[in-house]
Amino acid sequence: MALPSKVKIVEVGPRDGLQNEKQPVSTETKLAFIDQLADAGLAVIEATAFVSPKWVPQMADHAEVMRGLRRRAGVRYPVLVPNMQGYEAARAAGVDEIAIFGAASEAFSQKNINCSIADSLARFAPVVAAAQRDGVAVRAYVSCVLGCPYQGEVPLADVARVARALYEMGCYEVSLGDTIGVGTPVKAQRMVAAVADVVPVERLAAHFHDTWGQALANLYAVLEMGVASIDSSAAGLGGCPYAKGASGNVATEDVVYLLNGLGIETGVDLDKLAAAGRFINQQLGRAPASKAAAALAAGSNQEG
Repeated sequence: MALPSKVKIVEVGPRDGLQNEKQPVSTETKLAFIDQLADAGLAVIEATAFVSPKWVPQMADHAEVMRGLRRRAGVRYPVLVPNMQGYEAARAAGVDEIAIFGAASEAFSQKNINCSIADSLARFAPVVAAAQRDGVAVRAYVSCVLGCPYQGEVPLADVARVARALYEMGCYEVSLGDTIGVGTPVKAQRMVAAVADVVPVERLAAHFHDTWGQALANLYAVLEMGVASIDSSAAGLGGCPYAKGASGNVATEDVVYLLNGLGIETGVDLDKLAAAGRFINQQLGRAPASKAAAALAAGSNQEG
């Protein structure tokens, strides 16, 4: 299959990238970061998560973030919700798109959300039904599609089964997450092939972590299979709390540089994106986490 001519990038930095940061990030900083990402041309920016502050204190200001957004025409600001309580709070804050998250690994589901996969799907069914009633779009994440920190290998049949259940429940897109970044290109292709048997490939997204430096190679491999939606995090923000030393999300700068080199349209201005990455790194007091971001910070933005 030919590479797609255009790829949608789902920017997860403000949520997935910041949620595990130990130091508090102010609402003003989050809003400025989101605004700079929108200015760079990113059309889907995951803004926050309506989860319990007890479990994810960094997202405690979710309602303030949604109220403070300077919404741009053509830009969507989805939020993560774990259950009906989160959904109702999100709706009260004016949210019009949500994401839900399941796991392909039974062990991960038990450790991460304290219930079985079957129970998690049952928990999401009323959320999706309410969203459909309210005209709210729903996207789904499936974690551990290429490996689990607790059980190791995850059967492809389990990945396909969970993805199909979420798609048939009413999720418009299913994002396949290599949560601990252990995938390789051949494994990534086999996984997508298995899922594409039960969910149309145009309804699939890739959410690959870069723990072993394989994320870009894996993304190229699934682009070849027709996947045209990629999750990434500006400045490479975010790690996996379940995998010691995991470097976390693939950097949006690296993804855009790759796609630019392949002649694939993203609508993203790489220089403005890099500026947004530099801004949030400065706020967090750290150096760029991605090679492209570091090169751009050094003034080397020549594409060859």
